[in-house]
Amino acid sequence: MGFVKAFHLAPVEQLKMPISKTSGIFWLLTFILFLIAAISLLAKADWWYVPVCTGLLLSTILILFAWQDAKFGMIPNVIILVVAISSYATVNFYNVYQVDVQTAVLQTNTISTSILSEADISGLPVPVQKYIRYTGSVGKPKVNNFKMEFSGGIRKNAQSAWMPFTTEQYNFVEASKRLFFMKASMYHIPVAGYHSFKNGIAFMDIRLLSLFTVQYQDGKEMNVAETVTFFNDLCCMAPATLIDKRINWLEVKGNNVKASFTNNNISISAWLYFNDKGELINFISDDRFAVSDQSTMRQVPWSTPLKDYKVINGHKLASFAELIYHYPEGDFCYGTFKLKSIVYNAVK
Repeated sequence: MGFVKAFHLAPVEQLKMPISKTSGIFWLLTFILFLIAAISLLAKADWWYVPVCTGLLLSTILILFAWQDAKFGMIPNVIILVVAISSYATVNFYNVYQVDVQTAVLQTNTISTSILSEADISGLPVPVQKYIRYTGSVGKPKVNNFKMEFSGGIRKNAQSAWMPFTTEQYNFVEASKRLFFMKASMYHIPVAGYHSFKNGIAFMDIRLLSLFTVQYQDGKEMNVAETVTFFNDLCCMAPATLIDKRINWLEVKGNNVKASFTNNNISISAWLYFNDKGELINFISDDRFAVSDQSTMRQVPWSTPLKDYKVINGHKLASFAELIYHYPEGDFCYGTFKLKSIVYNAVK
């Protein structure tokens, strides 16, 4: 409007004060910067906050010079500024995860990959062999790492509202690394989380607007909990990795198999439940820890029921899972995960 008024292109009743042509050009430039920011945001470009912050600076200066007419423009400016700061923080937070991923990818690119054969799985329990064949893993390259993307919902307790989320995750098998980044929304406010597990050492960092840490957890219990989660990922999402020498097959009861996984002096165990078709339908471990409302760790049985097997990237995998803690006072499902994509032996 300032540009239109300055160059007398049309009557602008909202602006009473005179505006010079020089100021009008800056009004136009501000509009163009906001337009570029809007387009880049719609295109999901991470740098959209650069033109928006420049536009905000110009807009604020122009509003101050035309305060009586334009003062209410400060309200959207403040809202946009908060969103821009959050976006910048999210990019920085995500980059921490990305640096860890790229470091791990470079380390695993030197590992050679051979084909998984029947001879490789011949010593495994029969239900596990059947599962590996059912998923189509035999005759394909062995897995050094895998990248997954999920969508779903997560909540803190039974009284909390479900938060929709998307995730990106890399697992590096031999290096025992699990790098998990989540973007969620709580009452339309962005929440980001980074779970890092590196050879038995883990932490969880959850941030509101990617700025304010609302939950941080590390220590011995977290290391054990993430070891369980790492093993769960191998079982559910990368069946070819079940030939790993760190897995000890302990007991077989019909279609159910108990296994232990040992890494960096941490040993955990779980029961794997298969159906007659060869699908893994549940994973139950007594070794995982839950975070209580007081941010303390509490050891309770944990399960991940699986269903909806689909062919994804050449492998038949469960596309849906629930995450359930089995408390003495009752079961609590705190997460639902839907598999969107998976890539084995990712190079970036």
